[in-house]
Amino acid sequence: MSDESKRELFFRAIFERNPITLLVLGICSALAVTGSMATALVMSIALTLVTACASAIISILRHRIPNTVRIGIQITIIATLVILVDQVLQAFFYDLSRQLSIYVGLIITNCIVMGRAEGFAMSNSPGRAFVDGVGNGLGYSFILMTVAFWRELLGAGTLFGYTILQPAIRGGWYETNGLMLLPASAFFLVALLIWLLREIYPSQLEK
Repeated sequence: MSDESKRELFFRAIFERNPITLLVLGICSALAVTGSMATALVMSIALTLVTACASAIISILRHRIPNTVRIGIQITIIATLVILVDQVLQAFFYDLSRQLSIYVGLIITNCIVMGRAEGFAMSNSPGRAFVDGVGNGLGYSFILMTVAFWRELLGAGTLFGYTILQPAIRGGWYETNGLMLLPASAFFLVALLIWLLREIYPSQLEK
């Protein structure tokens, strides 16, 4: 892995080593916030920013962090970044912040963020750690946005709140599928994406 260029590191983190399809991490938020593309997008941006910045900061400090307290320091850095993101959301996107509820705060304990901090940032340069953080964040975002696309489109006939398939209850032709708006539908869609990416990248089955 150390011989990878930053470009390879970036793209493999999105697809080949996607944190959700490879290690099945971050599933809770993937099920909870994908009822609409707006909430999924905000969550995706928030986690990507936190993962990238936390990885870079931890990498910069890695030689000064005592081994006995490294997890506590990592959590402190991640929590600080999450609080900043949450405050910005509440200040400028209050309605979306309310829809996301506790899930932005739970980024602090998200296994993707913690995993990249401990498994990669602690042993790599800040530049590589930042690229890895962005790649893993976008890998998470790819899954969230794909699931949210199908859930909102088939469940409500809309994308980002704009009508795409005119529902029959409003005089249109499309019979909305209410099941797609339930969290259980996200579970099956994530499972399909895991199967698809593992078919494309058989190496995931060897991990």
